[in-house]
Amino acid sequence: MARFLVSAAHKSSGKTTVSIGLCAALTARGLTVQAFKKGPDYIDPMWLAQASGRPCFNLDPYLMTAEQISASFARFSALADISLVEGNKGLYDGLALDGSNSNAALAQLLELPVVLVLDARGMTRGIAPLILGYQAFDARIRIAGVILNQLGGSRHEAKLRAVIEHYTNVSVLGAIAHDPQLALVERHLGLMPNQECDDAAQHVQTIGQRISEQVDLGKIIELAHSAPALPGQPASTQTAAGAVFANAVAADAVAAAPVAVSQPVRLGILRDKAFGFYYPDDLLALQAAGAELVPVNALQDSALPAVDGLFIGGGFPEVFMPELQANAALRSNIRRAIEADLPVYAECGGLMYLARTLRWKEQQVDMVGALPVDVLMHERPVGRGYVTLQTTFDAPWLTATAPAGQTLRGHEFHYSSLENVQPGLKFAYKVLRGHGIDGARDGVVYRNVLASYAHLRTGAGSDWAHQFVNFVRSKTMEQQTQSPGAARTLLVKGQPVATDVEGYLKNLDDWSEDFARAQAEAEHLVLTEAHWQLIYFLRAYFDEHRVQAQVRAMIQYFSKVWGPELGNNHHLHALFPIGGPQKQGNRLAGLLKTKGEH
Repeated sequence: MARFLVSAAHKSSGKTTVSIGLCAALTARGLTVQAFKKGPDYIDPMWLAQASGRPCFNLDPYLMTAEQISASFARFSALADISLVEGNKGLYDGLALDGSNSNAALAQLLELPVVLVLDARGMTRGIAPLILGYQAFDARIRIAGVILNQLGGSRHEAKLRAVIEHYTNVSVLGAIAHDPQLALVERHLGLMPNQECDDAAQHVQTIGQRISEQVDLGKIIELAHSAPALPGQPASTQTAAGAVFANAVAADAVAAAPVAVSQPVRLGILRDKAFGFYYPDDLLALQAAGAELVPVNALQDSALPAVDGLFIGGGFPEVFMPELQANAALRSNIRRAIEADLPVYAECGGLMYLARTLRWKEQQVDMVGALPVDVLMHERPVGRGYVTLQTTFDAPWLTATAPAGQTLRGHEFHYSSLENVQPGLKFAYKVLRGHGIDGARDGVVYRNVLASYAHLRTGAGSDWAHQFVNFVRSKTMEQQTQSPGAARTLLVKGQPVATDVEGYLKNLDDWSEDFARAQAEAEHLVLTEAHWQLIYFLRAYFDEHRVQAQVRAMIQYFSKVWGPELGNNHHLHALFPIGGPQKQGNRLAGLLKTKGEH
């Protein structure tokens, strides 16, 4: 598995440009290049994906375990000829004092040879102690070569090469002259995304050509192939990291396998110049959970297509304020869909889009108007960095396996804040670390909408993709209009049992525990002892009273059996997420359909 890490002594050394150029140059040579980016980032991966022609995946030591990182790397590198990992900041920089989440730690975990990009402006002999210091700081890290960047000319290059050759044993892999044509446009949140640049493909091609002319690609390929084998080698030759890989890959194969779903859902996703912040592995997780992703353009489309739910990721709505306001038809259509209980998940820019208004500098425009808040842009970041959240009882995706009080980790980076927040508005998260909406709360909840400043990532601090798809599916099942007498067949122990299309028994005498298990499996519900207690309570109540139990009767009984902290309305609905205990509970108990909640 040919692989290497591109890092630097400090940020703004040019490693992103060099990484983009290497991806483009190696791809132009006919190699299949798989790019990765260390840490939470959307924009660098978008450029790397443009250069390699393949999605770029993030490796985040803070949000992911070593096993998760190893599994993700192995999974997406498997079909590539060479893998490039772009670091963030400097080689030894990171949150932890011991460097456990630094670029160097990632290099050690994946046994990546390191290519160090050095901004050599104003340097000659001083470059030697810099390289020697980086080598000596952690002898476990293999600095396989350096690329000199921002050189002043051929004399400058010659002096640096002579110094490095005399004082160090590190190879010079390339020397890149200062070149304005290599620059990437930056603004308030970093680089401009490639999707906003009409000439992105040509710009990447130019960078690739310049890099191929000034970097020894043959040596780059050679050092990448010098990385030791990880999975798939005989046990006698596998390293300790290889053992981590083997275990992680096996676990990832199970986690990544598509789930058999009883009802696929169509999930709209806003993807255009204004909204483009999506992690590729999140999109894969949504599809694995049974979602068909349907693209929506917030700048051009006049209405949502036929969808069961909507996902609005982050982006730069503030840059496209006039265009978004001008598309009043789509804004109105989304607002009406939300009022009709369309499930929606929105992150950061998506939250801003769903607000009433957005104000930046001297300009204020109308947004969707679904959420009773206004958005104000500031000159400096309001929230920036990793976040830790705890779900509240108002979080809409609660289940028995993901109850209130669940801890989630993610990240935020926003220059905006909310104003004129309607009193009594519900929030899905308590903020334990970070800023969120007001330093204490995040995740506005309105009808079936969850909109937060936090960015979550499935398999890296949360399991949001599967939870959201299951929530969309449950709401779709609730809202389907059924024709009288419609029916289906459920196989129970290989025998057909007649139900209506929602899963209610046609003949109540056909009920059995096996039926409950089969119907629960069809609804992707894992039955626990608590589920069985409530199922038998419902059946006993019906036998005695010949009418289904109301929710208040369930609360009255189970608050005594389980205590008030579990015997309450929130917990009962978390146990039975598709319609609550009076719908899903009665369905699994083999009882009649009710007309609604009580």
